[in-house]
Amino acid sequence: MPLFNSQDILVIGAGVLGLCTAAELARRGHAVTVVDPGGLNASAVAAGMIAPAMESAVDDLSPDHASLLRRGRDAWADFAEATGVRLDRDPAEWRGGDVEVLAVRLAALGFEHAYDREAGRLTTHEDWKVEPAQALSALAQGVRLLEGRATALSRSGLRWRVETTAGPVEADQVVLATGAAAPLAGLPDDAARLLALITPIRGQIGLVGERLVEHVVRGPGAYVAPMGEGCVIGATMEAGERSLTPDPERCAQMLAAAWTVLDQTPRPLKIEWRAGVRGATPDGLPMAGAVGQGLHLALGPRRNGWLLGPLVASVVADEVEGRSSKEPTLAPRRFT
Repeated sequence: MPLFNSQDILVIGAGVLGLCTAAELARRGHAVTVVDPGGLNASAVAAGMIAPAMESAVDDLSPDHASLLRRGRDAWADFAEATGVRLDRDPAEWRGGDVEVLAVRLAALGFEHAYDREAGRLTTHEDWKVEPAQALSALAQGVRLLEGRATALSRSGLRWRVETTAGPVEADQVVLATGAAAPLAGLPDDAARLLALITPIRGQIGLVGERLVEHVVRGPGAYVAPMGEGCVIGATMEAGERSLTPDPERCAQMLAAAWTVLDQTPRPLKIEWRAGVRGATPDGLPMAGAVGQGLHLALGPRRNGWLLGPLVASVVADEVEGRSSKEPTLAPRRFT
């Protein structure tokens, strides 16, 4: 097969971390090729949440972790303008459950919010969102896409050689943004050991043609968020699950929780259920940065891939260019 010469940098994976990294490198003047295996990736099976406040409160995160998520959100402002991604800054709301506990956590972490004790509702303007389909399309502009699946890589002199179903590719630098996929054949041992730490987590969502909400509404067991002309109901977090076939029982439970959150009587809806598998590291933060000469990781953001995309991209791009990481907390070698 003929060689598809990437000239500079090859990003393997076309989810949010891969495309954000490719877009950031292209902005900096690099020639970037993205190996896109096709199909519906986990970044498309998502609501596009950029939600440091709610994520920090729901998971009771430490101040340092919450601060990192806030920096991830802040990185989106300039990045979205530069890449053409549309940001939705409408408020996000929490209804029911331990809402008072969440309000206390937000206050302790310094997130702006309004708490209506009588109504049992919590609202914040600190959380944003994107439309995954629009965002992925915008991020792909300005980078070269190679449609195919990477199968193996090896060192070829001072360059990397990646075997793909569309033919071999050589590059000076390679970024692995392969989600929860199995390690590529030929991956150096140190990198393979790091990838082995990533746990697959299945998430299921439902796409609804009817617009049930005008802004994100969360609550125990479900959220409902605007999506296009309709909305999306989500989402499960099923550690260790890899099946891409939606589970009717879990979807029914999520739908029931959504009706409760909305305080509406259940009624028939036309719903397209989807499942995607994302990766998570042991500490819940992504691996972003170098793991060897010319080899970098952008992996394992748990459910915060959209939130942390531009921040991860900036970290990886800096290290590709020989700069020290601005976020050493994300360094892959923290696990070695």
